[in-house]
Amino acid sequence: MFAWTPVLNHSGPTDFVFRVFTTVPEFQALLFLLFLLLYLLILCGNTAIICVVCTHTSLRTPMYFFLSNLSFLEICYTTVVVPLMLSNILGAQKPIPLAGCGAQMFFFVTLGSTDCFLLAVMAYDRYVAVCHPLHYTLIMTQKLCVQMVVGALGLALSLSLQLTALIFTLPFCGHRREINHFLCDVPPVLRLACADIRVHQAVLYVVGILVLTVPFLLICVSYVFITLAILRIRSAEGRHRAFSTCSSHLTVVLLQYGCCSLVYLRPQSSTSEDEDRQIALVYTFVTPLLNPLIYTLRNKDVKGALRNAIISKAASGVD
Repeated sequence: MFAWTPVLNHSGPTDFVFRVFTTVPEFQALLFLLFLLLYLLILCGNTAIICVVCTHTSLRTPMYFFLSNLSFLEICYTTVVVPLMLSNILGAQKPIPLAGCGAQMFFFVTLGSTDCFLLAVMAYDRYVAVCHPLHYTLIMTQKLCVQMVVGALGLALSLSLQLTALIFTLPFCGHRREINHFLCDVPPVLRLACADIRVHQAVLYVVGILVLTVPFLLICVSYVFITLAILRIRSAEGRHRAFSTCSSHLTVVLLQYGCCSLVYLRPQSSTSEDEDRQIALVYTFVTPLLNPLIYTLRNKDVKGALRNAIISKAASGVD
């Protein structure tokens, strides 16, 4: 079990501050409003998906069960990052204590890893639906769906706890260190350590492979079988329907895994702190915002359920 004592003994109480986006007050206000608007849209969009899935019996299938869990993860994921980020945009730099930074890193890595594992689970669900449609209900039981979600969360918790504890055994120089980021992510915090971090970077790389590369390869294998099965479908309408149910998930996968791989799997020599921060904005705001849009705009069932919910709400309001 990793101990936190070396940090405290080496450098005393340590605070971190986040590097500001800009020092111009007008730009600060503009960024604050922009990020706040995006955050509210993420909350509303993902909450709408959860409510629609929970209230419409026609959507109580494994695919939508996983989708509602993905939306819940996106809400938690952005909430771990954005409120603290917003509080640091306006005015002077606000310090975050060592424990606070560690807690944010732990929850950020946990939720992000669970997100990646869940996308792999959703790919398996699509594989069973397309390749074994007659056995779909027998294979994708409610018990198995719950077990896969719990398993994804448990694995993410285990990896995140060990990685975070390992990083915070490091000594950090000084009492107030500036993180060139808007959150306590692993790579920028590692750069502030006053010790040899080669082992820690190797561990981060291994965790990155387990969280990103392995699930992505499983998704690729699933879609190879899915594509082969779709090509065997004789009717053009059947092929179109099968492709449309998978294209939304594939779009989210490519965006999520692509951005995260650029940050966590690139060699340290080729990484730029500013680039990492810009890429992090994509998977902090763009991906969670696009998830509900992609799944609603490209999914007739969700669009129909949302339309019915709005109509019934409007009718009850008139009464």
